[in-house]
Amino acid sequence: MTILNDYPFEIRPLSAGEGGGYLISYTDFDECISDGATPAEAIRNGKEALKETIAALQAQGLGVPQPGEGQASGRFVTRVPKSLHSNLVQRARREGVSMNMLVTMLLAQGVSHSAHN
Repeated sequence: MTILNDYPFEIRPLSAGEGGGYLISYTDFDECISDGATPAEAIRNGKEALKETIAALQAQGLGVPQPGEGQASGRFVTRVPKSLHSNLVQRARREGVSMNMLVTMLLAQGVSHSAHN
C-alpha cells in the first residue's frame, strides 16, 4: 500500500507578486499543487491535494503512479537574474517562440555542444 508520504515533492517560496507563502508540487502528478503560508502548512495542504488527486484518478479508473515514477518529468523551475529573464523574453519574441521553447532549444544546443567536445 502506497503512503502519501512516499511521494516526492518540490517546495519553493512564492514571491510577493505570486501572493507569498510557499508552493508545493508533486513530481509524480502534473497538476497536483497546493500552497500555504509556511512550508509546514504547504506540506499539509499538499498532502490533502495529493489525497484528492489520487481519489479522482481512481474514481475515473485511471492508473495512479507509484512514488518516484515522475522524477524525470521534463519540468524544472529555476530563478535567473532579472536582466537574463528580460533578454530571454525579448529574444523569444523576436524569434516568434515561447520562452520555454527558446530555453529548451538553448539547453539542447549547449548539451549537444558539450557532448561533442
